[in-house]
Amino acid sequence: MARHGEYKTPGGKLVVADVVVKDGKVEQATITGDFFLEPETALADMVDGLVGAPANSSEAELVRRMDRQLPEGAALIGFSTESVAMAVKRAIDDDTPRERL
Repeated sequence: MARHGEYKTPGGKLVVADVVVKDGKVEQATITGDFFLEPETALADMVDGLVGAPANSSEAELVRRMDRQLPEGAALIGFSTESVAMAVKRAIDDDTPRERL
């Protein structure tokens, strides 16, 4: 079952993470919210950086993993990899699995 976490950035943008953890690692991740990024494929690149991450990774490690995957010149508007990492950690650390409504 997916775990759900949210983070509201200081600028007011919402970042939502739906994460499936299996065998201590992120098996699947979906990142959504009211933010923008260019190129659009950068979101899939960020998710690629999250998949396979140990569930006990720090926010800083999740940021590093996502940053390594982002294409050169990618523009994240209204959010950052830090805000995604916060939403992911909230999803992972809340031990109450739940589906996104």
